[in-house]
Amino acid sequence: MLRNKLLTLLIPLLTGLLACEQAFARLYDDVIDSGYIRIGVYKDFPPYSFIQDGEPTGIDVAIAREMAEGLGLELQLHWIIPDEGLEDDLRNNVWKGHYLDKDEDNPLAMKQLADVMLRVPYDKAYAYKQDSLGYLINEHVVMKAPYQQERWQVAYDSKRLKAVRTVAVFQYDPIGVEVDSVPAFYFTSALGGRMRNMTHHYASPRLAFSAMQAGEVAAVMAMQSEIDWLLQQANDPQYRLAENSFPTMGKQTWDIGIAIRQTDRQLGYAVEEVLDRLIRSGEMGALFAGHGVRYTKPAFYQVAEEAATTN
Repeated sequence: MLRNKLLTLLIPLLTGLLACEQAFARLYDDVIDSGYIRIGVYKDFPPYSFIQDGEPTGIDVAIAREMAEGLGLELQLHWIIPDEGLEDDLRNNVWKGHYLDKDEDNPLAMKQLADVMLRVPYDKAYAYKQDSLGYLINEHVVMKAPYQQERWQVAYDSKRLKAVRTVAVFQYDPIGVEVDSVPAFYFTSALGGRMRNMTHHYASPRLAFSAMQAGEVAAVMAMQSEIDWLLQQANDPQYRLAENSFPTMGKQTWDIGIAIRQTDRQLGYAVEEVLDRLIRSGEMGALFAGHGVRYTKPAFYQVAEEAATTN
């Protein structure tokens, strides 16, 4: 009798665990057979992915639509809430899931994860990063298919600054940065810390830009695409692009690509083919331009074009 009672309790639990496993184990054939693809994009992250007038919009949302259409599938967006770091985001949204993120229809199972995640830095050193024991930190994911090159950019208030040819001006005039970001670290440590007191921290680049419009700071530093979009939204010639020069900063440009589960490289190849077509045809550049943002091809395409021009 006791054995039967235990089995009665265990069967639903095992069923739930199996459902949890199946929820994030969709391979290429599963995706194609289902008729839809779940693409992960960051929540409330303009100009890449956000909600406007009740509808999903942004550069990465547009790219996701092109990817789904290129594969002949329906698009389902998987909204990502950033955790403490990229490793957490990859674990929670691509290969494992968060134990608190449950499926509403099956409380014992985690929600289905993204089949593909966008806006992942494409960096081989990071991809093969090891822990203290020599194990790969990102062994469960593959980062590939770079589709954009990103960089840092400063925008400034031309009524307060005639030009920004060097960051040294921010020893005397305040600049706004996103809290806990690379620009925040840079401006509080570069030049021997002489810009620290003039560095103002905000929860997002949008709030930093609003602070510039309100006269709190003379400039803002964020990613180029964010700055381009904010300038386009402001539509005011008073706010201008600075001449980028960030001595001792280290890496100032990087490629952006996708992440998939290590067990489903076939889906990655299919998505990569769609992105490659968009880049080579010029459609990717037009897509960025449609959002008021400059587009720079990833390093691979730049090198290939330079080689073709040389030959």
